[in-house]
Amino acid sequence: MDWSTEAIDTLRALWAEGHSTAEIGRRMGISKNAVVGKAHRLHLSARPSPIQRERAEAATGTAGPRPAPRVAAAPAPRIAPAPAVVAAPPPPAPRAPVVRPFQRVMARSCCWPIGEPGATDFRFCTAEAAGGKPYCAEHASIAYVKARDRREDAA
Repeated sequence: MDWSTEAIDTLRALWAEGHSTAEIGRRMGISKNAVVGKAHRLHLSARPSPIQRERAEAATGTAGPRPAPRVAAAPAPRIAPAPAVVAAPPPPAPRAPVVRPFQRVMARSCCWPIGEPGATDFRFCTAEAAGGKPYCAEHASIAYVKARDRREDAA
């Protein structure tokens, strides 16, 4: 912000009236940090923290003069930009159901997948499952590999 002589005079007047930095910023249309920085550079008198002032008043039992309650100024009306016209996207095309012709025949059949899921030739191996496992003996030998076998393959 460019601090004109008029802006500095306004800042000094509002500061002297005891307004908060946030209130001064709102009235001048700048951030409270800009107010704090300029007040510091102008060596304006520091005001005690409201928290420390309340502690001092509670300790002494005296209350100093309080500023009159502030009435919030009505915010300036904002002119909203005209809404952009956006065409609605076309509705999504209906999806064809995925047909899987060779599902698992029964719970005791092998469920090893053969082919690519979603492809028309995708199916499951339907051989009889071996010993409480979900795969037949051939596919169980692929699925269940001992830890030491895996280490030997990695070397």
